[in-house]
Amino acid sequence: MDTRAGSGKTPFSVEVVSRDDLKSCAVWPSMFAPERKDHRYYEIVEDALTDRFEYRYFAIVDDSGKTRAIQPFFLIDQDIVEGVRPEYVRWVSFVRRINPRFLKLRTLMVGCSAGEGHLACAHDLPAAVAAESLSREIVKHARALGADLIVLKEFPARYREALACFVKAGFTRAPSMPMTMLNVDYESFDAYASKAISGNSRRHFRKNLKAAEGECIRMSVTDDVSAQLDEIYPLYLQVYERSKLRFEKLTRDYFRQLSVRMKDKVRFLLWHRGNRLAAFGMFMIQEDQLFSEYLGFDYAVALDLHLYHYVVRDMTTWAIECGFKGVRSSGLNYDPKLRYGHRLDPIDLYVRHVSPLLNPVMKLALPWLQPVRYDATLKKFPNYGDLW
Repeated sequence: MDTRAGSGKTPFSVEVVSRDDLKSCAVWPSMFAPERKDHRYYEIVEDALTDRFEYRYFAIVDDSGKTRAIQPFFLIDQDIVEGVRPEYVRWVSFVRRINPRFLKLRTLMVGCSAGEGHLACAHDLPAAVAAESLSREIVKHARALGADLIVLKEFPARYREALACFVKAGFTRAPSMPMTMLNVDYESFDAYASKAISGNSRRHFRKNLKAAEGECIRMSVTDDVSAQLDEIYPLYLQVYERSKLRFEKLTRDYFRQLSVRMKDKVRFLLWHRGNRLAAFGMFMIQEDQLFSEYLGFDYAVALDLHLYHYVVRDMTTWAIECGFKGVRSSGLNYDPKLRYGHRLDPIDLYVRHVSPLLNPVMKLALPWLQPVRYDATLKKFPNYGDLW
Protein backbone atom coordinates (compact mmCIF):
# COMPACT_ATOMS: atom_id res chain seq x y z
CA MET A 1 0.00 0.00 0.00
CA ASP A 2 1.29 3.47 -0.80
CA THR A 3 1.38 5.21 2.57
CA ARG A 4 2.84 8.68 2.30
CA ALA A 5 3.52 10.62 5.42
CA GLY A 6 1.34 13.56 6.37
CA SER A 7 2.27 17.23 6.21
CA GLY A 8 4.15 17.15 9.49
CA LYS A 9 1.58 19.33 11.27
CA THR A 10 -0.07 16.32 12.91
CA PRO A 11 1.26 12.83 13.69
CA PHE A 12 -1.35 11.13 11.48
CA SER A 13 -2.73 11.62 8.00
CA VAL A 14 -5.73 10.02 6.29
CA GLU A 15 -5.75 8.34 2.89
CA VAL A 16 -8.48 6.67 0.85
CA VAL A 17 -7.64 3.08 -0.10
CA SER A 18 -9.40 0.19 -1.81
CA ARG A 19 -10.02 -3.43 -0.89
CA ASP A 20 -7.05 -4.49 -3.02
CA ASP A 21 -4.79 -2.21 -0.99
CA LEU A 22 -5.83 -4.01 2.18
CA LYS A 23 -4.20 -7.23 0.98
CA SER A 24 -0.80 -5.77 1.87
CA CYS A 25 -1.99 -4.00 5.01
CA ALA A 26 -0.75 -5.80 8.11
CA VAL A 27 -3.17 -4.06 10.48
CA TRP A 28 -6.38 -4.91 8.60
CA PRO A 29 -6.91 -8.46 9.97
CA SER A 30 -6.85 -7.06 13.53
CA MET A 31 -9.47 -4.39 12.87
CA PHE A 32 -12.64 -4.75 14.94
CA ALA A 33 -11.33 -8.03 16.42
CA PRO A 34 -13.21 -7.49 19.73
CA GLU A 35 -16.48 -6.97 17.86
CA ARG A 36 -18.76 -9.69 16.52
CA LYS A 37 -18.54 -7.94 13.14
CA ASP A 38 -14.80 -8.09 12.63
CA HIS A 39 -12.82 -7.40 9.44
CA ARG A 40 -14.26 -10.53 7.81
CA TYR A 41 -17.77 -9.13 8.11
CA TYR A 42 -16.82 -5.95 6.24
CA GLU A 43 -15.32 -8.07 3.47
CA ILE A 44 -18.50 -10.14 3.28
CA VAL A 45 -20.80 -7.12 2.94
CA GLU A 46 -18.55 -5.65 0.24
CA ASP A 47 -18.64 -8.92 -1.69
CA ALA A 48 -22.33 -9.65 -1.18
CA LEU A 49 -24.09 -6.26 -1.05
CA THR A 50 -23.10 -4.46 -4.21
CA ASP A 51 -26.25 -2.94 -5.74
CA ARG A 52 -26.28 0.47 -4.02
CA PHE A 53 -22.89 0.81 -2.39
CA GLU A 54 -19.39 1.82 -3.45
CA TYR A 55 -16.95 0.62 -0.80
CA ARG A 56 -13.74 2.35 0.24
CA TYR A 57 -11.56 2.57 3.33
CA PHE A 58 -9.78 5.33 5.21
CA ALA A 59 -6.22 4.46 6.18
CA ILE A 60 -4.90 6.27 9.28
CA VAL A 61 -1.17 6.68 8.56
CA ASP A 62 1.54 7.83 10.99
CA ASP A 63 4.39 10.16 10.13
CA SER A 64 6.67 7.23 9.32
CA GLY A 65 4.28 6.06 6.58
CA LYS A 66 2.93 3.10 8.58
CA THR A 67 -0.80 2.37 8.42
CA ARG A 68 -2.07 2.22 12.00
CA ALA A 69 -5.82 1.78 11.52
CA ILE A 70 -8.44 1.21 8.80
CA GLN A 71 -11.91 2.78 8.90
CA PRO A 72 -14.42 1.40 6.35
CA PHE A 73 -16.83 3.69 4.54
CA PHE A 74 -19.12 3.55 1.53
CA LEU A 75 -20.76 5.90 -0.94
CA ILE A 76 -24.47 5.86 -1.70
CA ASP A 77 -27.14 8.05 -3.29
CA GLN A 78 -29.30 8.64 -0.23
CA ASP A 79 -32.84 9.98 0.02
CA ILE A 80 -32.55 11.80 3.35
CA VAL A 81 -36.31 11.77 3.98
CA GLU A 82 -36.49 8.00 3.51
CA GLY A 83 -38.10 6.52 6.59
CA VAL A 84 -40.05 9.64 7.52
CA ARG A 85 -43.79 9.07 7.22
CA PRO A 86 -45.13 10.74 4.03
CA GLU A 87 -47.71 12.85 5.84
CA TYR A 88 -44.90 14.66 7.65
CA VAL A 89 -42.98 15.59 4.51
CA ARG A 90 -45.71 16.17 1.91
CA TRP A 91 -43.97 19.37 0.86
CA VAL A 92 -41.01 17.32 -0.40
CA SER A 93 -43.13 15.65 -3.09
CA PHE A 94 -44.21 19.05 -4.41
CA VAL A 95 -40.62 20.27 -4.68
CA ARG A 96 -39.60 17.03 -6.41
CA ARG A 97 -42.07 17.70 -9.21
CA ILE A 98 -39.66 20.46 -10.22
CA ASN A 99 -36.40 18.97 -8.94
CA PRO A 100 -36.59 15.14 -8.76
CA ARG A 101 -33.29 14.92 -6.85
CA PHE A 102 -34.30 17.33 -4.10
CA LEU A 103 -32.96 15.97 -0.78
CA LYS A 104 -31.40 13.02 -2.62
CA LEU A 105 -27.69 13.44 -1.98
CA ARG A 106 -24.54 11.53 -2.79
CA THR A 107 -23.47 10.53 0.70
CA LEU A 108 -20.26 9.29 2.23
CA MET A 109 -21.18 6.98 5.10
CA VAL A 110 -18.59 5.92 7.63
CA GLY A 111 -19.39 2.54 9.15
CA CYS A 112 -21.09 -0.61 7.94
CA SER A 113 -23.73 -0.98 5.21
CA ALA A 114 -25.35 -3.88 7.11
CA GLY A 115 -25.34 -3.00 10.77
CA GLU A 116 -24.08 -0.43 13.22
CA GLY A 117 -20.68 1.20 12.87
CA HIS A 118 -17.58 0.97 15.06
CA LEU A 119 -14.42 2.99 15.34
CA ALA A 120 -11.27 1.44 13.94
CA CYS A 121 -9.23 0.27 16.89
CA ALA A 122 -5.67 -1.06 16.78
CA HIS A 123 -4.01 -2.30 19.94
CA ASP A 124 -1.46 0.52 19.83
CA LEU A 125 -3.72 3.34 18.61
CA PRO A 126 -6.69 4.53 20.70
CA ALA A 127 -9.94 4.85 18.79
CA ALA A 128 -10.24 8.48 19.87
CA VAL A 129 -6.94 9.31 18.16
CA ALA A 130 -8.09 7.71 14.91
CA ALA A 131 -11.39 9.62 15.18
CA GLU A 132 -9.59 12.94 15.72
CA SER A 133 -7.43 12.37 12.67
CA LEU A 134 -10.44 11.45 10.54
CA SER A 135 -12.51 14.43 11.72
CA ARG A 136 -9.83 16.83 10.48
CA GLU A 137 -9.63 15.45 6.95
CA ILE A 138 -12.95 13.80 6.12
CA VAL A 139 -14.59 16.86 4.52
CA LYS A 140 -11.65 17.22 2.13
CA HIS A 141 -11.94 13.56 1.11
CA ALA A 142 -15.72 13.77 0.76
CA ARG A 143 -15.41 16.65 -1.67
CA ALA A 144 -12.78 14.75 -3.68
CA LEU A 145 -15.17 11.78 -3.91
CA GLY A 146 -18.06 13.96 -5.08
CA ALA A 147 -20.12 13.54 -1.91
CA ASP A 148 -22.53 16.25 -0.75
CA LEU A 149 -23.26 14.76 2.67
CA ILE A 150 -21.18 12.92 5.29
CA VAL A 151 -22.80 10.55 7.78
CA LEU A 152 -21.22 8.50 10.53
CA LYS A 153 -23.78 5.70 10.42
CA GLU A 154 -25.25 4.25 13.60
CA PHE A 155 -22.40 4.38 16.08
CA PRO A 156 -23.24 3.04 19.57
CA ALA A 157 -23.60 5.65 22.29
CA ARG A 158 -20.40 4.48 24.00
CA TYR A 159 -18.46 6.31 21.27
CA ARG A 160 -19.95 9.73 22.07
CA GLU A 161 -16.88 10.95 23.92
CA ALA A 162 -14.47 9.74 21.23
CA LEU A 163 -16.65 11.23 18.47
CA ALA A 164 -17.07 14.62 20.13
CA CYS A 165 -14.32 15.81 17.78
CA PHE A 166 -16.78 15.46 14.88
CA VAL A 167 -19.29 17.72 16.63
CA LYS A 168 -16.51 20.28 17.02
CA ALA A 169 -15.84 19.88 13.28
CA GLY A 170 -19.38 20.91 12.37
CA PHE A 171 -21.25 17.59 12.54
CA THR A 172 -24.62 17.24 14.23
CA ARG A 173 -25.27 14.19 16.39
CA ALA A 174 -28.77 12.75 16.02
CA PRO A 175 -30.37 9.51 17.24
CA SER A 176 -30.92 6.70 14.78
CA MET A 177 -33.60 4.05 15.29
CA PRO A 178 -32.13 2.34 18.36
CA MET A 179 -31.26 -1.24 18.98
CA THR A 180 -32.66 -2.83 22.13
CA MET A 181 -31.15 -4.88 24.94
CA LEU A 182 -32.71 -7.53 27.13
CA ASN A 183 -31.25 -8.94 30.33
CA VAL A 184 -31.52 -12.75 30.25
CA ASP A 185 -29.34 -13.48 33.28
CA TYR A 186 -31.95 -15.79 34.77
CA GLU A 187 -32.14 -19.46 35.70
CA SER A 188 -34.86 -20.20 33.20
CA PHE A 189 -37.36 -18.64 30.83
CA ASP A 190 -40.07 -18.90 33.48
CA ALA A 191 -37.86 -16.99 35.94
CA TYR A 192 -37.25 -14.28 33.34
CA ALA A 193 -40.97 -14.04 32.51
CA SER A 194 -42.07 -13.80 36.15
CA LYS A 195 -39.49 -11.12 37.07
CA ALA A 196 -39.05 -9.05 33.92
CA ILE A 197 -42.53 -9.05 32.35
CA SER A 198 -45.66 -7.52 33.84
CA GLY A 199 -48.66 -9.68 34.61
CA ASN A 200 -50.66 -8.25 31.71
CA SER A 201 -47.81 -8.87 29.29
CA ARG A 202 -47.37 -12.45 30.54
CA ARG A 203 -51.05 -13.12 29.92
CA HIS A 204 -50.77 -11.57 26.45
CA PHE A 205 -47.71 -13.72 25.76
CA ARG A 206 -49.39 -16.97 26.87
CA LYS A 207 -52.48 -16.14 24.82
CA ASN A 208 -50.37 -15.73 21.68
CA LEU A 209 -48.51 -18.98 22.34
CA LYS A 210 -51.80 -20.89 22.51
CA ALA A 211 -52.34 -20.19 18.81
CA ALA A 212 -49.62 -22.76 18.03
CA GLU A 213 -50.80 -25.42 20.48
CA GLY A 214 -51.08 -28.78 18.79
CA GLU A 215 -48.72 -27.73 15.97
CA CYS A 216 -45.58 -29.72 15.30
CA ILE A 217 -43.02 -26.91 15.51
CA ARG A 218 -39.40 -27.73 16.31
CA MET A 219 -36.35 -25.54 16.66
CA SER A 220 -32.83 -26.42 15.55
CA VAL A 221 -29.53 -24.56 15.68
CA THR A 222 -26.75 -24.46 13.09
CA ASP A 223 -23.79 -22.34 12.03
CA ASP A 224 -24.21 -23.15 8.33
CA VAL A 225 -27.29 -22.63 6.16
CA SER A 226 -25.54 -22.99 2.81
CA ALA A 227 -27.72 -25.95 1.88
CA GLN A 228 -30.93 -24.24 3.04
CA LEU A 229 -30.75 -20.90 1.27
CA ASP A 230 -33.69 -21.75 -0.99
CA GLU A 231 -35.85 -21.97 2.15
CA ILE A 232 -34.31 -19.19 4.23
CA TYR A 233 -33.94 -16.37 1.75
CA PRO A 234 -37.63 -16.11 0.72
CA LEU A 235 -38.56 -15.83 4.41
CA TYR A 236 -36.09 -12.99 4.87
CA LEU A 237 -37.59 -11.22 1.83
CA GLN A 238 -41.09 -11.50 3.27
CA VAL A 239 -40.01 -9.56 6.36
CA TYR A 240 -38.00 -7.06 4.33
CA GLU A 241 -40.93 -6.27 2.05
CA ARG A 242 -43.21 -5.59 5.03
CA SER A 243 -40.78 -3.21 6.72
CA LYS A 244 -41.61 0.51 6.63
CA LEU A 245 -37.97 1.47 7.10
CA ARG A 246 -35.42 -0.05 4.73
CA PHE A 247 -31.76 0.49 4.07
CA GLU A 248 -29.71 -2.50 3.04
CA LYS A 249 -31.31 -5.43 1.22
CA LEU A 250 -29.43 -8.61 1.99
CA THR A 251 -28.60 -11.19 -0.66
CA ARG A 252 -28.48 -14.96 -0.70
CA ASP A 253 -24.70 -14.71 -0.93
CA TYR A 254 -24.59 -12.68 2.29
CA PHE A 255 -26.06 -15.58 4.26
CA ARG A 256 -23.89 -18.10 2.41
CA GLN A 257 -20.67 -16.25 3.12
CA LEU A 258 -21.52 -15.85 6.79
CA SER A 259 -22.04 -19.60 6.96
CA VAL A 260 -18.69 -20.28 5.33
CA ARG A 261 -16.45 -17.59 6.84
CA MET A 262 -17.81 -16.74 10.30
CA LYS A 263 -18.91 -19.98 11.92
CA ASP A 264 -17.28 -18.93 15.17
CA LYS A 265 -19.57 -15.91 15.55
CA VAL A 266 -22.78 -16.80 13.69
CA ARG A 267 -25.71 -19.00 14.68
CA PHE A 268 -28.93 -19.67 12.78
CA LEU A 269 -32.04 -20.76 14.67
CA LEU A 270 -34.54 -22.56 12.46
CA TRP A 271 -38.20 -23.32 13.20
CA HIS A 272 -39.81 -26.04 11.10
CA ARG A 273 -43.54 -26.69 11.01
CA GLY A 274 -43.63 -30.29 9.94
CA ASN A 275 -41.14 -30.52 7.09
CA ARG A 276 -41.45 -26.88 6.07
CA LEU A 277 -39.38 -23.96 7.37
CA ALA A 278 -41.71 -21.45 9.04
CA ALA A 279 -39.22 -19.03 10.60
CA PHE A 280 -35.53 -18.42 11.09
CA GLY A 281 -33.27 -16.05 12.99
CA MET A 282 -29.70 -15.04 12.25
CA PHE A 283 -27.74 -14.31 15.42
CA MET A 284 -24.18 -13.25 16.18
CA ILE A 285 -22.14 -13.87 19.32
CA GLN A 286 -19.95 -11.41 21.22
CA GLU A 287 -18.70 -12.58 24.59
CA ASP A 288 -21.79 -13.13 26.79
CA GLN A 289 -24.12 -11.20 24.48
CA LEU A 290 -26.32 -12.69 21.77
CA PHE A 291 -27.18 -10.28 18.94
CA SER A 292 -30.40 -10.84 17.02
CA GLU A 293 -29.59 -9.53 13.55
CA TYR A 294 -32.34 -10.64 11.16
CA LEU A 295 -35.55 -12.67 11.33
CA GLY A 296 -37.51 -14.34 8.55
CA PHE A 297 -41.09 -15.63 8.61
CA ASP A 298 -43.43 -17.51 6.33
CA TYR A 299 -46.39 -15.17 6.66
CA ALA A 300 -48.71 -17.77 5.17
CA VAL A 301 -48.70 -19.30 8.67
CA ALA A 302 -46.75 -16.90 10.91
CA LEU A 303 -49.56 -14.45 11.63
CA ASP A 304 -52.25 -17.02 12.37
CA LEU A 305 -49.91 -18.98 14.65
CA HIS A 306 -48.34 -15.88 16.25
CA LEU A 307 -44.94 -17.35 15.46
CA TYR A 308 -43.10 -14.20 16.55
CA HIS A 309 -43.94 -15.00 20.17
CA TYR A 310 -43.00 -18.64 19.66
CA VAL A 311 -39.65 -17.52 18.29
CA VAL A 312 -39.09 -15.10 21.18
CA ARG A 313 -39.76 -17.81 23.75
CA ASP A 314 -37.49 -20.40 22.12
CA MET A 315 -34.70 -17.93 21.40
CA THR A 316 -34.73 -16.57 24.95
CA THR A 317 -34.80 -20.07 26.41
CA TRP A 318 -31.85 -21.11 24.23
CA ALA A 319 -29.89 -17.97 25.14
CA ILE A 320 -30.39 -18.63 28.86
CA GLU A 321 -29.41 -22.30 28.52
CA CYS A 322 -26.24 -21.30 26.63
CA GLY A 323 -25.20 -18.91 29.39
CA PHE A 324 -25.71 -15.60 27.58
CA LYS A 325 -26.34 -12.66 29.90
CA GLY A 326 -28.05 -10.39 27.39
CA VAL A 327 -29.82 -10.36 24.05
CA ARG A 328 -29.31 -7.35 21.77
CA SER A 329 -31.80 -6.79 18.99
CA SER A 330 -31.75 -4.67 15.86
CA GLY A 331 -34.16 -1.76 15.59
CA LEU A 332 -37.91 -1.60 14.77
CA ASN A 333 -40.82 -3.74 16.00
CA TYR A 334 -40.60 -1.93 19.32
CA ASP A 335 -44.05 -2.65 20.74
CA PRO A 336 -43.49 -6.31 21.72
CA LYS A 337 -39.97 -5.50 22.87
CA LEU A 338 -41.37 -2.90 25.25
CA ARG A 339 -43.86 -5.44 26.58
CA TYR A 340 -41.19 -8.07 27.19
CA GLY A 341 -38.70 -6.03 29.15
CA HIS A 342 -36.26 -4.63 26.59
CA ARG A 343 -34.45 -1.34 27.11
CA LEU A 344 -33.28 0.95 24.35
CA ASP A 345 -29.68 0.59 23.20
CA PRO A 346 -28.95 3.96 21.52
CA ILE A 347 -27.05 4.37 18.28
CA ASP A 348 -26.15 7.73 16.80
CA LEU A 349 -25.78 9.43 13.46
CA TYR A 350 -23.26 12.23 12.94
CA VAL A 351 -24.26 14.34 9.94
CA ARG A 352 -22.62 17.20 8.08
CA HIS A 353 -23.07 18.82 4.69
CA VAL A 354 -19.75 19.42 2.96
CA SER A 355 -20.79 22.98 2.09
CA PRO A 356 -20.15 25.43 4.94
CA LEU A 357 -23.08 27.48 3.62
CA LEU A 358 -25.59 24.59 3.53
CA ASN A 359 -24.44 22.85 6.72
CA PRO A 360 -26.31 25.29 9.03
CA VAL A 361 -29.48 24.57 7.04
CA MET A 362 -28.86 20.83 7.50
CA LYS A 363 -28.48 21.35 11.25
CA LEU A 364 -31.87 23.07 11.39
CA ALA A 365 -33.62 20.48 9.21
CA LEU A 366 -32.14 17.35 10.76
CA PRO A 367 -34.41 17.18 13.85
CA TRP A 368 -37.43 17.09 11.53
CA LEU A 369 -35.98 14.35 9.32
CA GLN A 370 -35.42 11.77 12.07
CA PRO A 371 -37.82 8.78 12.13
CA VAL A 372 -37.12 8.55 15.88
CA ARG A 373 -39.05 11.77 16.36
CA TYR A 374 -42.28 10.24 15.03
CA ASP A 375 -42.24 6.84 16.75
CA ALA A 376 -44.69 6.99 19.65
CA THR A 377 -43.68 3.61 21.09
CA LEU A 378 -40.08 4.66 21.63
CA LYS A 379 -41.22 7.41 23.98
CA LYS A 380 -42.72 4.79 26.32
CA PHE A 381 -39.38 3.13 27.08
CA PRO A 382 -38.02 4.14 30.51
CA ASN A 383 -34.62 5.10 29.08
CA TYR A 384 -35.92 7.04 26.06
CA GLY A 385 -33.91 10.05 27.19
CA ASP A 386 -30.70 8.12 26.54
CA LEU A 387 -31.29 8.50 22.80
CA TRP A 388 -30.58 12.20 23.04
